[in-house]
Amino acid sequence: MIQKKVVVVGGGIVGLCSAYYLTLEGHQVTVMDKGDFSSGASHVNAGYLTPSHIVPMAAPGMVSKGLRWMFKASSPFYIKPRLNKDLVQWGLKFMKSCTPDHVQRSMQTLLDINILSKQLYLEMKASEEFDFHLETKGLLMAYQTVHAEKEEAEIVSWARDLGLKIDQLTPSEVLKKQPDAPMNIAGAYWYESDAHSTPELFMKNLIAVLEKRGVTFLTGEAVSHFKIQENKITAVCTTSKQVATDEVVLASGAWSESLVKQLGIQLSVQAGKGYRINIHQPTGIRLPAILLEAKVAVTPMQGFTRFGGTMELSGINHLINTKRVAAIARAASAFYPNVVPNQTDIDEVKCGLRPLSPDGLPYIGRHSKCANLVLATGHSMMGWSLGPATGKLVAELISDQPTTLSLLPFSAERKYGV
Repeated sequence: MIQKKVVVVGGGIVGLCSAYYLTLEGHQVTVMDKGDFSSGASHVNAGYLTPSHIVPMAAPGMVSKGLRWMFKASSPFYIKPRLNKDLVQWGLKFMKSCTPDHVQRSMQTLLDINILSKQLYLEMKASEEFDFHLETKGLLMAYQTVHAEKEEAEIVSWARDLGLKIDQLTPSEVLKKQPDAPMNIAGAYWYESDAHSTPELFMKNLIAVLEKRGVTFLTGEAVSHFKIQENKITAVCTTSKQVATDEVVLASGAWSESLVKQLGIQLSVQAGKGYRINIHQPTGIRLPAILLEAKVAVTPMQGFTRFGGTMELSGINHLINTKRVAAIARAASAFYPNVVPNQTDIDEVKCGLRPLSPDGLPYIGRHSKCANLVLATGHSMMGWSLGPATGKLVAELISDQPTTLSLLPFSAERKYGV
């Protein structure tokens, strides 16, 4: 196999996992990021490994929900009204994708890549190179209303048909599993397949492993342009550096759409802002849970409990919408009567920008307009879960090996709503 010089643009979970699997194949890797590898969506997410998440964000009913929620700043899904060509085009593709056929076509694809990624996380956890927090306690889908129960029951039926084990639990059964954190719920579905981690710990561990493997890190380096020759990128350029390369991996998340425009590639990616509140006082919460009505994720991490959620399409910015933060805090107390986020925890809220594709599937693979560019972006709400699988697929592609999974569903040149 030919060893290559590879530049990975983006230092989030997808970029770093790509770097990791590329080093296993013997490639020389440089990771370039406009930040310092210590912030962003990869550091503020729920830390879930999610075989349970078989339904893409683009699903029947999401358009009507989005319209209902659109002008309510505290709603789970909020689009800031604005005239923006890229947002309009993304929205049209999203609406085309919200069909039963798209959901049915996507479920096996999402399950396969999630299962692969979980397996890779477990392999890393078992490796002597790694030391990070990972627990396999499943995931509760907790509901307070009959409506939410029925909505989740349909997904449960599909998931069981695909081989996942799910139990429906009464409030007392949930309490037996988690006696120190009583919940105000009508019941919950327990997906045994899922696992959870503490993102910041894994990211630090992964960076340390990559440093030992000789990966070069360029911090504070935003890509300004690419040098192109005969349909190939020969160098990735910033305002201060020019890095020669054989291959480029674009793992730049919410910034991907603007970066590839100069290559003549139309990639539809919108920034979906999410927020997290870390509660440092003991909560008694032992099981990860999604609070269905509030669309809030709860994770018992190492040293604290994280409450995260909301999907806000307001462009690329890190402004904190206090109404949305307050909605997460209210959901915490509404579902866990003994948990009340204090003002310090609320004031220390962080946000991250998830890269949303219109149909909820990531972009992984090459593009016909640039021979040595590999896309690894658009993972929507599953970037953390799918990081290792994406990295492995990227490394296989660059190493000219057969890929573990078919990349056809993840093509950046796919059609929407067909």
